[in-house]
Order: sequence, then C-alpha cells, then structure tokens
Amino acid sequence: MNAKPCSASLALKTTHVLPPDTNQYGTLFGGKLMAHLDDIAAIAAVKHANNPVVTASTDSVDFLAPVRVGQYISIEAFVTWTHHTSMEVFIRAITEDIRTGERTVCTTAFMTFVAIDENGKPIEVPPVYPKTEDEKMLHESAPLRANRRAERRKQSKQLAETFGTVYRTEK
Repeated sequence: MNAKPCSASLALKTTHVLPPDTNQYGTLFGGKLMAHLDDIAAIAAVKHANNPVVTASTDSVDFLAPVRVGQYISIEAFVTWTHHTSMEVFIRAITEDIRTGERTVCTTAFMTFVAIDENGKPIEVPPVYPKTEDEKMLHESAPLRANRRAERRKQSKQLAETFGTVYRTEK
C-alpha cells in the first residue's frame, strides 16, 4: 500500500451561520458545529482510505471562540497519522465576520476514523506522511494522542461496566 501525504486528504467546508443554527445568545449550537466537524473529518478520512469510514472517537473539541449568527465558518480537516485500520484527523474551524473580514480560529479537534469494507469489517489504510512543519508537528505528536485515546477507551469501558444498563433510580 503506497503512503500518501497529509495534504492528499485535505477537505474543506464553508457554511453561513443562520438563525435556526443558533441558541438564544445568537451563537452556533455546539452540537451543530460538532456535526459539521464530523462530516468534514469523515470526508478527509474517506479521501485517504478510498473506502467508507466510521467515527471511532473524538479526542477533544475545544470551543475557543463563539460563532455568531451571520458569520461564515470555514472548516478544514486532514489525516495526520494512521495505524493499521485507523486514521487520526485534525480539524480546525475558522469564523469570518462578513462585514469586517476578521478571522478567528474558533475550534480545534482531533477525531479518529476506522476504514471499513462492504461488510462493515475494518480494513487496512495506507500510511500517511507529513510535508509541512505543521504537519510534521501533528504527525510526531500523534502516537502520544493515540496512547491517551487507548487509556481513555479503557476507562470508558470500565465506567460502562460499573454503571451498566440500569438507570441509577432503579438501583
């Protein structure tokens, strides 16, 4: 399987923030923004894998600045690291005030996707390699994030076992 550069998976999306997408404060619903992030990150992962993908995890979604009604939001995503069947995707969202042209990074996130075949079984993905300094920094720090993900997944499984399927009020 031939390795691909990070840039080969670059996916971009720009959308106008409209009143139905916002809360009572006139800012974009966090869940709406997360749906945009998942959508564009999945496209980046599909471009890299050349196969369907499923979301495996969201490391973090950091809301750094509000996204206001009437602004544009541009989201970019690309694969930063791969491991057998999984791909780490970095996502950055930038708001732009249409009157002033002022641009602000409003969100950064890391998500992991797994490539699947027609039966929904995980399949191998090509390696990825960085070219730019920013890509190199993300690529080199990815194993640490992968280890944190694995540890967090263990903790999530332990919580699932501890709390089970019975609601607290039923215990």
